[in-house]
Amino acid sequence: MSTTASLDTAPPPAAGGPARGGGPVRRPRRGRGWPFVLPFLLVFAAFMVWPIVQGVWMSLTDKSLALRDTSFVGLDNYTEALSDPDVWSSLGNTLFFTVASSIPLVLVALVMALLVHTGLAGQWVWRLAFFAPYLMPVTVVTMIWSWIYQPDLGLANQVLDKVGIGPVGWLSDEDVAMWAIAALTIWWTAGFNFLLYLSALQALPETLYEASSLDGAGAWRRLWSITLPQLRRTTALVGMLQILASLKVFDQIYILTKGGPNGSTRPVLEYVYDVGFTGYRLGYASAISYVFFAIVIIVSLAQLRFFRQED
Repeated sequence: MSTTASLDTAPPPAAGGPARGGGPVRRPRRGRGWPFVLPFLLVFAAFMVWPIVQGVWMSLTDKSLALRDTSFVGLDNYTEALSDPDVWSSLGNTLFFTVASSIPLVLVALVMALLVHTGLAGQWVWRLAFFAPYLMPVTVVTMIWSWIYQPDLGLANQVLDKVGIGPVGWLSDEDVAMWAIAALTIWWTAGFNFLLYLSALQALPETLYEASSLDGAGAWRRLWSITLPQLRRTTALVGMLQILASLKVFDQIYILTKGGPNGSTRPVLEYVYDVGFTGYRLGYASAISYVFFAIVIIVSLAQLRFFRQED
């Protein structure tokens, strides 16, 4: 028998043994990662999946903190929520706050990041001043701004008095209260967006600016033609995160005004809290919360689609 024939009939190398290339044959090991993933899956199921399932079931019942018996009511809670004027007014307040706070938070954070990135003297002072409010808990922030908005001795009305303007009921006037809370939120949370923009600015390639300088481009031309276009993805991220955060507003409004005056600042999450823990209607409150959850999902998907089209 020839050498060629003997080579053709030779048995394949054993598993794990040397291959024709000289190295061992490495077979993929399947199912070995479950011990590492299982602890996370258990915690996720216990604290995320199960509460969601339980909340959906509760929204289909008339569960109440005042009654022991619970009965299945189907979609009655959802029908009532869609026809409840308080639900729609609180959703309108939430939407108004989202628009009033999200747009300035993006623009203010961008301006702050540009100021620091240009090389102002004492940069660490500016960075600390811009980011420090974000580190404060909501109780401290609302306490500071409740003093600022105090009708008689507050700083805001004292400044207005210096320029000849009468006092303003910052938290008691229905037309002003939501704007006042939006201003508080901008001062408090702009630091996070500022950090995102600043890190993006520091990652921009210097070669673009060097080439534009050689072409005679000035500072404004570099800003409009290089910096802002390069920050498009960061702006999309900041805008999406900010809109979702503003839709979930609750803490500062509840502490400052508790939804007043006359419900003009009550967001939908506070209405859920009032219905569930003040009115004791947990089933109805769950239905309202899932209606709002569906709205947030729709907004998120619309944002993702819009940003994909922009890309």
